[in-house]
Amino acid sequence: MKTLKRHGLAAATAGLFMPGLALAEDTLNSGDTAWMLTATALVLFMTIPGLALFYGGLVRSKNVLSVLMQCFAMAALMSVLWAIYGYSLAFDTTGMEAGVTNFSSFVGGLGLAFLSGVTVDSMTGTIPETVFMTFQMTFAIITPALIVGAFAERMKFSAMLWFMALWFTIVYAPTAHMVWGGDGGLMWDWGVLDFAGGTVVHINAGVAALVACIVMGPRKGYPTTAMPPHNLGYTLIGASMLWVGWFGFNAGSAVAADGTAGMAMAVTQIATAAAALGWMFIEWISHGKPSVLGIASGAVAGLVAITPASGFVGPMGALVIGAVAGVLCFLAATKMKRAFGYDDSLDVFGVHGIGGIIGALLTGVFAASSLGGSQEGLNIAAQLWIQFKGVLVSVVFSGVVSYVILKVLDLVIGLRVTAEQETEGLDLALHDERGYNL
Repeated sequence: MKTLKRHGLAAATAGLFMPGLALAEDTLNSGDTAWMLTATALVLFMTIPGLALFYGGLVRSKNVLSVLMQCFAMAALMSVLWAIYGYSLAFDTTGMEAGVTNFSSFVGGLGLAFLSGVTVDSMTGTIPETVFMTFQMTFAIITPALIVGAFAERMKFSAMLWFMALWFTIVYAPTAHMVWGGDGGLMWDWGVLDFAGGTVVHINAGVAALVACIVMGPRKGYPTTAMPPHNLGYTLIGASMLWVGWFGFNAGSAVAADGTAGMAMAVTQIATAAAALGWMFIEWISHGKPSVLGIASGAVAGLVAITPASGFVGPMGALVIGAVAGVLCFLAATKMKRAFGYDDSLDVFGVHGIGGIIGALLTGVFAASSLGGSQEGLNIAAQLWIQFKGVLVSVVFSGVVSYVILKVLDLVIGLRVTAEQETEGLDLALHDERGYNL
C-alpha cells in the first residue's frame, strides 16, 4: 500500500514517544503553541456552552436543566479520568511496533497514568505536551457528551455517570489509540484516514447513542405525544457556538499553525454551509417550509461529516461531502427513525452516526490528489476498503461494548427514572430545581 501523507495528531505524537526523534526535531514554536491554546479553548467551548445549549433547547422545558447538567458533568468527569488514566490509554505507545498486531495495538499502557512524565518541558511536536494533552482532553469531553442527546429526558443521572465513565474507559480511549496512536495502532497501520475524529468521536458516539436509546426504550408517550423543542433560540445559539468552536476541533487537529490547519478551516466552513443548505432545501421540498431546527441540524451534520476529511480533502471535495451529509442525515433523522421506531431523542445517531460514516467513507474518495486532496497517488478503491474496515470496526466495537455496559448497569442499578419522575420532569425529580421560575 502507498505510504500515506499523515498530518496532525498521530504525526505529532511520533516525536513524543521516540526520544531520538524528539531531540532532533522538537523545538517549541510559539505560533503553533498559541494556536493550539486557542484551539483547545474552542473545543471546550463546543461542549460548554455550545452542545449544552443546542441540546437544552431541544428538550421540553421540564428537562432543560437535566441536559445542561449532564453536559457540564461530562466536562468535569472526563477531565479527571483523562488525567488519571485516559491520556495514557489513548497515547502511551509502550509495546507498539509498526506492522505488528499485539495487545498494545488496541489500547495504550499505563506509562502516562496520572500524567507521569508530562512536565513543563515535555514536548509533542512543536508544542508543549501539556497543551496537546489538554487539547485531547476536550475531545474526550465532547464525545460522551454527544451521547446524552439519545437518552435525554429518561435516564437516571447516576446511571449516566456510570455509563459514561465505563464507556470512556472501554470504548473511547482504545478507539483513539487504535486510530491515532501511531505505528503499531490497529487502524493506523491499516491506513485509516481520520484527521479529527470521524470514527473516534462521531461514529463511536453515534452508535453508542443508538444502542442506548434502543436498550432504554422510548420516552413515555413516544411517538403519539407531541414533544416539541421548548426553545429553538437556545438550539440555534448552541449550533452557532458549535460551528465556531469546530474550527478548533478540525483546524486544531493539525497541531500546528500551518497550511494544513488553514485548509482544514476552509473546508470545514464550506462543508458546513453546504450541509446546512442541503438539509434546508430537502426539508423545504419534503415539508413545504424550511425550519430553524433543520438548518441548524444540517450545519451540525456538515461539521460531523467533514471532521475525518478536514486535513485530507480540498474545497470541492468538502462541498460534496457537506451536501451529501445534509441530505442523507435529514433522511436518517426523519424517515429512517420513523421506519425503525427507535426514540433517539435528539437525533444523535442520525446526525453523528450517519454523518460520521458518510465523512469517513468519502474521505477515502476525496483525499485523492486527483480530486483535489492531499494524498498523492491514492488508490481510491483500496482506500475506500480501508475506510470501510475502520467504520465497521468502530460500529461493531462501540455497539457491542455499549450494549454490554448498558445491560449490566440496568441489572445492577437500573437505567431509567420512574414513570412518575419522567412525567414530573428530570429537573425537579433529579435535581430539585427548575429551569424557569416564572
